[in-house]
Amino acid sequence: QVQLVESGGGLVQAGGSLKLSCAASGNIDRINRMGWYRQAPGKQRELVAAITSGGSTNYVDSVKGRFTISEDNAKNTVYLQMNSLKPEDTAVYYCNAARFLSGIWINYWGKGTLVTVSS
Repeated sequence: QVQLVESGGGLVQAGGSLKLSCAASGNIDRINRMGWYRQAPGKQRELVAAITSGGSTNYVDSVKGRFTISEDNAKNTVYLQMNSLKPEDTAVYYCNAARFLSGIWINYWGKGTLVTVSS
């Protein structure tokens, strides 16, 4: 099992910045990928950014150039630095840890942290 605890959400004005943190514990040595997802009211959950165990990153097009995912392996923590925030970034942000096992992805989720961007 893997436990994930997010922090860093809050209310910010458009154009501002926030940094989300996700502290991981448990069987994290078997995790292949860490990521941040978000879900806005009335919309499906979407992948925002991910980082693999090899350090490769990918982002949804809408956040490229504004968000950066990073990790501190010594602290078992993944971060999402969010700059130039827009009202459309408002959502609950969830930390995800994924393990690829026998052809399927096994996902672990945090409880989420709310990010609200005011115009």
